[in-house]
Amino acid sequence: MRIGIVGGSGYTGGELLRLLLGHPKVEVTQVTSDSLAGKPLSRAHPNLRRHTDLTFTPHAELEPTDFLFLAMPHGESMTRLPEFLTRAGKLVDLSADFRLRDPAAYRTYYGVEHPRPDLLAQSVYGLPELHREAIRKAMLVSGPGCIATAAILALKPLVGRFDPERVVVDAKAGSSASGANEGPASLHAERSGVMRLYAATGHRHTAEIEQELGVRVSLSCHAVEAVRGVLATCHVFLRESMMEKDLWRLYREAYAEEPFVRLVKEAAGVYRLPEPKILAGTNFCDVGFARDDHSERVVAVAALDNLVKGAAGSAVQCMNLMSGYPETVGLDFMGLHPI
Repeated sequence: MRIGIVGGSGYTGGELLRLLLGHPKVEVTQVTSDSLAGKPLSRAHPNLRRHTDLTFTPHAELEPTDFLFLAMPHGESMTRLPEFLTRAGKLVDLSADFRLRDPAAYRTYYGVEHPRPDLLAQSVYGLPELHREAIRKAMLVSGPGCIATAAILALKPLVGRFDPERVVVDAKAGSSASGANEGPASLHAERSGVMRLYAATGHRHTAEIEQELGVRVSLSCHAVEAVRGVLATCHVFLRESMMEKDLWRLYREAYAEEPFVRLVKEAAGVYRLPEPKILAGTNFCDVGFARDDHSERVVAVAALDNLVKGAAGSAVQCMNLMSGYPETVGLDFMGLHPI
């Protein structure tokens, strides 16, 4: 199957290429970037040297293909999607432009009027653990946000068991989550050593979590000194007392058959609960929990690589489903330790 990537010069585009160039069922035929047109892909992604001879092409020269990934900044694909749909029968958009079902949410969280609410209704939220069958049949899939993915997978098994008006999510994210061109806040001089609360309230991924879980979320996000990784620590208050064995049952029932969700809750050792560091480069989301007897609180935790399970890996997982391939093809990297 022939694959095209629009906007392939950023970090997410690089991860798409790393995964797709090793995928046995596809061939990457075109990668667009106006700023790097004519330059080899390795100019933006040095890890791809000698893995491909492709060069970047201008956006205007995008050719028809079997499947298309859109890896552009937020706000760009929402106006151009009809054009892209003429280039490929199926596509995955990794931006936020088609994640939210309610057009009004784009005014609240992105400050824009969505120009194509009709296409919002056709888009499927691209989290296979929630919408696998709908993704299989979809023409347009929107990749979830990285923090939203972690929070949703941490909390989903508990929905219905806790107060839906008292949900607190505390997220930490590495610098690559800001993208390759995010300005002074991502410079090493400004990022090194920080534990910066950059979004105490109002983070955009709030809307995704609330949409997918049907609860009211209070989300705060911190920048930490790491390149990759998201750790979502979620606090919920149970409606009725549950023993730890009951929580184990809920999580096992939810994720026993999921190829990319692992339950991590150990009694001893260094990695007793999910840790983003050991997930770098993988499509896994590790999920765990802790029960607080004092307050009938459950702390649900999830960790992932924001560029893989939080973006490109999840998109490839969706492509596999949409194309009839085994869901795990091309996503078998198991990570490194130590790293």
